[in-house]
Amino acid sequence: MAPLFAIASALSGAFSLAGHVQNLIGTSLLSRFCQNVRIPGRPAPYQREASSHNQEALSPSVTLMKPVHGDEPRLEDALESFFQQDYPSYQIIFGLHKEDDTALPVIRRLQQRYPHHDVTIIIDDALHGPNRKISNLINMYPSCRHDILIISDSDIHVSPDYITHIVEAFQQEKVQLVTTLYAGLPASPSLIRMLGAHSINTNFLPGVMMSRLMGRQDCLGATMALKRTHLQQIGGFEALVSHVADDAVLGQLIRRNGGEIALARTLCQTTITETSLKDLFTHELRWGRTVRSVEPLGYGLSVLQLPLFWGVLCVLFAPSRRFSWGLLIGGMLCRGAVTRRINHLTNCALPGIFPFLIFRDCLSACVMLGSARGSRVTWRGQTMHISRGKTRTKSL
Repeated sequence: MAPLFAIASALSGAFSLAGHVQNLIGTSLLSRFCQNVRIPGRPAPYQREASSHNQEALSPSVTLMKPVHGDEPRLEDALESFFQQDYPSYQIIFGLHKEDDTALPVIRRLQQRYPHHDVTIIIDDALHGPNRKISNLINMYPSCRHDILIISDSDIHVSPDYITHIVEAFQQEKVQLVTTLYAGLPASPSLIRMLGAHSINTNFLPGVMMSRLMGRQDCLGATMALKRTHLQQIGGFEALVSHVADDAVLGQLIRRNGGEIALARTLCQTTITETSLKDLFTHELRWGRTVRSVEPLGYGLSVLQLPLFWGVLCVLFAPSRRFSWGLLIGGMLCRGAVTRRINHLTNCALPGIFPFLIFRDCLSACVMLGSARGSRVTWRGQTMHISRGKTRTKSL
């Protein structure tokens, strides 16, 4: 048995080293991307220079579509960031399913605070399929007045030049869909919320940068921007309403339509609101099973993004080897340095997270293990079933 343990330890160590290398490369790419990018909560790092004539020519009117469901921590801050755009002409449409939705008073307050903004509120309980967010968008669509549609979740915080960079991305040839990076912003400095943010910032963000480097063009759900023409060519929002992973499916349909997916030069923040380990695990399990149903191979390979998990296995298989302990301790220091760097880049502080880095990687491994089996997901109080091999869902 000893040789088997030695081999298992060596393989775990190799996976751990590969994960650290991938993490460092992804962080370096993220650092390069964030140069001259305005981060929410920070002043602009540079001054844009453009004549009023050019600004008008390059600034077509756009419609922001904001599906909303319930009040949540920092909702008003997130929504207000869309009222503070340095952009000459845009419409904001909020979509809700019920008159008594607790998010409605928040929207009304913002309307009163910014009376000159073009704001439309659609309240419609019609459901067109299991994906309630897409049903919301279908209900909102008839009220959209402009050609460029920018869809973003209610918990997204953006910088004042968010719309500008999205519109600029459409100037690239063949671009039919624009998306944005997003970092995790804890709604409060609780350990659970910081653990959730850490997974997004230290695993997801470097992973996205690595996938872009290798030629992948994924649509990230924080922002989905496209023109009416291309939306109609892929079958409208109706083509997405039977899918949980609407962002991934939208990206696939756009690529089949001959379009490319651009990454706008802006970075958003998404509010992390979970209050218990169970809530966090359930949320990440839904995300994991959804991604696995769309990209099973890519999701499986993402296990390399957990170098400390593999470092722990390396020690468990060969606890007497100095190399195993050195790899784990060195990996902790490396992971800590990467975490600090990314927290600075994204302006998402995670104080005191360092002692929990190993636990975070092991929790992610448990999420991946749970995602490998089962097809049920819970989303905003609705339980659904993801069909194997596809993202079509059925309400249970």
